[in-house]
Amino acid sequence: MPKIKKKLWFALAGLPLLAAGYFLQNLEPYRPLLVTSGPASCRMSVDVVEPVGGTPQGYVVLFHGVAANRRIMAHIAQDLANQNLRVFAPDFPGHGRTAPPFNPVHASECGEALVKELIERHAIVPEQTIVAGHSMGGAIAMRVSARVQVAGVIAISPAPMRATPSVQQEFIFFPDDPPLAKNTLILFGAREPERLRAISQAKVTEANDATSQFQLIPHATHVSVLFDDKVLDAIRTWNKKLLGTDADVVRATNRALAGFLCGLLGLILLCVPFIGEIGGGLKDQSKEDAVPISPTRVLGQVIVASVAAVVVLKFWVPLRILGLFQGDYLASFALLEGLILLTWNAAAIPRILRASWGSFFAACIGAIALVLLFGLWLDYSFYEAWLTVPRWLRLAPVAAAFFPWILAEELFLGAHGSMSRVRRLIFAMVLRAICWGVIVGALFFLHSGQILMLLLAAYFVILAILTRLAMDVVRRETQSPAATAVFGAILSAGFALAIFPLA
Repeated sequence: MPKIKKKLWFALAGLPLLAAGYFLQNLEPYRPLLVTSGPASCRMSVDVVEPVGGTPQGYVVLFHGVAANRRIMAHIAQDLANQNLRVFAPDFPGHGRTAPPFNPVHASECGEALVKELIERHAIVPEQTIVAGHSMGGAIAMRVSARVQVAGVIAISPAPMRATPSVQQEFIFFPDDPPLAKNTLILFGAREPERLRAISQAKVTEANDATSQFQLIPHATHVSVLFDDKVLDAIRTWNKKLLGTDADVVRATNRALAGFLCGLLGLILLCVPFIGEIGGGLKDQSKEDAVPISPTRVLGQVIVASVAAVVVLKFWVPLRILGLFQGDYLASFALLEGLILLTWNAAAIPRILRASWGSFFAACIGAIALVLLFGLWLDYSFYEAWLTVPRWLRLAPVAAAFFPWILAEELFLGAHGSMSRVRRLIFAMVLRAICWGVIVGALFFLHSGQILMLLLAAYFVILAILTRLAMDVVRRETQSPAATAVFGAILSAGFALAIFPLA
């Protein structure tokens, strides 16, 4: 009875939070029209946000960053529309609703073609058009403006386009660094890496052009800069200068972001009893033994296996065939490290693989249901995370790649009763932190690896905590390491496919 009451309390807390998130989402008047660009501009899905005043005073083509999509630019797009500007926000190839393949140079070509197509169709007037973007999109905006004459550029935390002694080639997406166009505004968060900020500052200084500016946004990070009121203020001042727009119109609020976070918390709370019910009743009849764990031995094995995996990946990425931009590296790392660790502990494999078919089935159904639920909420509220058919086709192989590592993690953590829940979570996070640290170390010291592992660190931390908490519920209910590993592998694969672009 106490257990049922606890699940009920989770549900009662989650439902109003989800409802409040839905309500907050609908307070913001962001109602774009979704269109598809022509073949020359890669048939990109494009949100068209009409100006609130009807007839536009100008136009903005707004580019997102790598591993993002047009939906994450909604806050800035709405504020631009409030300034009586018509906004075109595309999904680059391999992102959101636009078909692959993706690579940065191809995305830049598609962005340039989109601006030219809009000009040819008289959808924008170049002398009244600003190209803008964030991260990779900011760099693309600068590249487009070097080839297409427009009124100005707004580059928010633009990705570097040239290597320096402190920024190596692995951080660079593009083969060349075009000159800075006139009327370029570069905005950078004060809490972003100084070495990247210095490149943008130097670019403005070297241009020696009074029409261009570099502005530092206090306290902002690479992601928070998209929702910072000081960024909106800087953009409004720039638009007033170039296009004569009103800088004092109604400001876009962060209610939609608050609604997303509120609903996400509600969904997490609702999933606690859901996961418990999925696993309940399918528990193995024999109680799982609490196997003693030697943390020192485990940490040593994880370090050795992680280093061995990145050394192999320096020369060969076995899952490149997945066509998942930089996600193929992560999946290959998980596969190689997991296989090394399981081979190292081969004697324990028969014991941890014991599980009923019902437990496996329940784990699969539960994980897929969570991928659908979270994908639906993210897609509706904030980030276009609903898996398209090409992404669903990759779910099984990506999950299979994650499975060995997660099974090894379950082996190291032991039975659910072998340690407290808090200690269990901390120990698991330490293991995952070692893996991430080795991957980042490979990027800097082996010149191997992928920059997204560093740029998306905050996303991976949140994902690691949430998936681990969910897996602990499954482990407690089923008492099956193998079923728990299946659950975690599918969940991790679903979230990886939602974030990494398709190559």
